[in-house]
Amino acid sequence: MNYQNKENDAAIVIKNLGKKYRLGTIGGGTLYSDLNRWWARVRGKEDPYSVVGQGNTFDDYGKEFWALRDINLTIKKGETIGIIGHNGAGKSTLLKVLSRVTAPTTGEAFLYGRVSSMLEVGTGFHPELTGRENIYMNGAILGMTKKEVDSKIEDIIDFSECRQFIDTPVKRYSSGMYVKLAFSVSAFLDADIMIMDEVLAVGDVKFQQKCLGKMDGAARQEGKTVLYVSHNMSTIRQLCSRCIVLDHGRIAYDGDVEEAIKRYIGLEGSDLKRFINFENSKRPESFGLAIKLLDMEFVGKEMASFLDDEDIHIRMHYKAGLDLNDLYLRFEVQNMDSSPVGMAESNRIAHVKKDEEGYFDMHWSVANFAPGRYQMVVDINTKNEFGSYHSYDHPYTNVFFEVDQDITSGKNKSAWDRRAWNSIRLNQIEISSTEDL
Repeated sequence: MNYQNKENDAAIVIKNLGKKYRLGTIGGGTLYSDLNRWWARVRGKEDPYSVVGQGNTFDDYGKEFWALRDINLTIKKGETIGIIGHNGAGKSTLLKVLSRVTAPTTGEAFLYGRVSSMLEVGTGFHPELTGRENIYMNGAILGMTKKEVDSKIEDIIDFSECRQFIDTPVKRYSSGMYVKLAFSVSAFLDADIMIMDEVLAVGDVKFQQKCLGKMDGAARQEGKTVLYVSHNMSTIRQLCSRCIVLDHGRIAYDGDVEEAIKRYIGLEGSDLKRFINFENSKRPESFGLAIKLLDMEFVGKEMASFLDDEDIHIRMHYKAGLDLNDLYLRFEVQNMDSSPVGMAESNRIAHVKKDEEGYFDMHWSVANFAPGRYQMVVDINTKNEFGSYHSYDHPYTNVFFEVDQDITSGKNKSAWDRRAWNSIRLNQIEISSTEDL
């Protein structure tokens, strides 16, 4: 690690970084067990300390596992970077290397400024010390004087919402209190780089929003650099200006947040099919006996891609097992990360007859959808006079579709900021002139 900044606007520079681990146990815990294991291996016997049912674990000895490989990044001061990827992708390992918890096997990481890390609940706290004492200890680790910590300690305590317990040893804190105090220390002490590894998932929703606002302010107003790991795509959208996708220890994508989320959730594999067959779809047990949805088609399209000024024409193929009245079709729409967008419902279908096979033709406006890709699940149900519904068929197959903005329509539409405004465009506000009032 080198702290002489040769690039004035860089906060972190990573060059050819790699981290290798060795599979299997390193030792048996005692010299006696290590000698027994060595002697068994020399004689071609099974490992005497292997777990029953797993066979000879000698096969794993010497094998290498690269948690990170060929990581090259430059992160500028004041950037808020999201890091996403599936479990085991290397996110936490990267943050541990940058936090100097572990050393890289290959390459270098240059960090320009003080680093504050929250890698897991309780990181950097001594359980026997009080909350107040841990604040001073963390400040000292960052190179701050007691006078500098004194000037910030009241803000830290107020933000943490732990004033009542601040002189209590932190070993008696709940996990939520740990997180609140740890985040407050990281946010208010003079760190130039904040590293957060999904620890906010432990806190309550109100405090999470307060933390996200503080991190956003730290980047925008104070010029701090924030690295944020999370599986919550809505917080990544809300906070981050750039996003990195890790896959098996390598960078799969680095750039726009929405594009990164698409890569992470495998959007490239989500097919915008014109025709979707439900016949072999899984369903809740006993569903599809009264009426079964066989397939659906986006009529008149080669693929399920639509401009926001056109209606979607859907043809639903069904087969009835009973005489049914007062049916409704329902589309439950989600973002590609499975977060809910809304629900659309058809008007009433008067009746279908037993053993009848036919089609429902529907027209659905997507004018209020923000540009992007969506998924939906289909349900056919009936409702009683109180609005409660009973579902007859609910195929588990997701249907994917895409909405894009029609820039040729001549209508005045805002360039959409999905991070701030989410997925639904509300109806236009009509302005009356003063002459009409």
